[in-house]
Amino acid sequence: MLKVTCKLLLAAALLAGGVLAQDSTPAPQPAPPSSAPAQSQASPAAKPETHITPQQAEELFRSVDDILHFASQDTGLPIRHSVKRALVSRDQVMKYVQGRMGDDKDAQRLRRSELVLKKFGLLPRNFDLQTFLVNLLREQVAGYYDPKSRTVNLLDWVDADVQKPVLAHELTHALQDQSFNLERWLKDGPGAEKKDADVQDDEAVAARQAVTEGQAMVVLTDYELAPLGKSILDAPDIVAQMKASATSGSPLFNTAPLYIKDSLAFPYTYGLDFERTLLQRQGKEAAFDGVLRHPPLNTREVMQPAVYLAGQHVAPLHPPKLEKVLGKSWQKVDVGAVGEFDISVLVEQYAGEAVARRLWPQWRGGYYYAARQKNASPDSLALLYLSQWAEPEQATRFAGIYAQSLKKKYKQVEPAGGTRPAQPSAGVQVSIADATTQWNTEEGPVFVEPHGNFVLVLEGFDPATAASLRQSVLPPTTTPTSD
Repeated sequence: MLKVTCKLLLAAALLAGGVLAQDSTPAPQPAPPSSAPAQSQASPAAKPETHITPQQAEELFRSVDDILHFASQDTGLPIRHSVKRALVSRDQVMKYVQGRMGDDKDAQRLRRSELVLKKFGLLPRNFDLQTFLVNLLREQVAGYYDPKSRTVNLLDWVDADVQKPVLAHELTHALQDQSFNLERWLKDGPGAEKKDADVQDDEAVAARQAVTEGQAMVVLTDYELAPLGKSILDAPDIVAQMKASATSGSPLFNTAPLYIKDSLAFPYTYGLDFERTLLQRQGKEAAFDGVLRHPPLNTREVMQPAVYLAGQHVAPLHPPKLEKVLGKSWQKVDVGAVGEFDISVLVEQYAGEAVARRLWPQWRGGYYYAARQKNASPDSLALLYLSQWAEPEQATRFAGIYAQSLKKKYKQVEPAGGTRPAQPSAGVQVSIADATTQWNTEEGPVFVEPHGNFVLVLEGFDPATAASLRQSVLPPTTTPTSD
């Protein structure tokens, strides 16, 4: 995923799977998914906030051990020690949230990633990402497991009965943590060798986040269904309800751009489907301990569980050292992967969901490289984006969709007259000879070029610099790829 997505997931889930608030009246249906946007509570102005009594808190604390035992039986993950528990106030939760998001390094990264998303057109130019996240969490968070203190935190303003399904979810994270050191596992994986971290890490982190949240969603669902003698494998309607609740939420959540909403829902919707598929096809051990030892490598393997089960890995594309190509007048701003999930949202935003569902399974790799000239405004950005596709026809289709998006991203878009890019080297063929590939915008030239199985996008680089970059990033030949 684009880098900001992982930050979104970790912040919105409080690093290990927070649960968004629900109405305090228990309902007969399963509770909305953890951290998936749910119905917000009434505002304090409309309905004064109430707090659970000391007796209710004590009973809730006693339920932790029983629910932990249920989660252990449901997952097969062992209980290695008891889990600490704490009752926290809204102020304490917000202090925790702001501490997580206020780290200087993370704040700088969030800012860089926000600029990249805006350049892709996935965020409006006036959207304040950090403010939105803080406000969403202030409104919605209802419980979380903190892997640093190894404590499950329960909220003193949410009804005790509502929090028990939340506990089933959060205590699954506690079990993951006891066997695999959850925070380190999410960040680095199960002892995997780190290579080209800029490109690989965010896709891998997003895939691992989907595993942990998908597992916790399974346990939450099974906990809700247990009184009916059912489980997630024999209640498809309930699963559909759980997924639907992950894509609808509070008025604040519903105002968010498509990419933000889908990013927040991704680990719960696709993670749940991924885990349910593993349970159906390979059983409990594979769906829990097995996948924690051998997690999916990217969002493609989560979105297409059959690809993961078949071991069909797509090797990431590796950018060359573009700093040498750009020279001293440019500075790198950010670099990272553009995965299958990113493609699914990008195409849906510009061409509709039906087109996206047909096209995103054909993704076979991609990365972006963002830079700016050293004397330019901090908000200015030039973007290189290279993607690979299963067949040239799919690359051409994606190039056409991306080219159409320019009209929505820029105020001024004029064809520059180019009908095909300069050939970077012998053997590279442009898929369509008569399509426009170059435009002039208020932010500089834009090139959108299909090259066989590849699509190269260059936004904001002058033609001479674009030619040097094209020469550097495209392979000398392009041939169809297959799984």
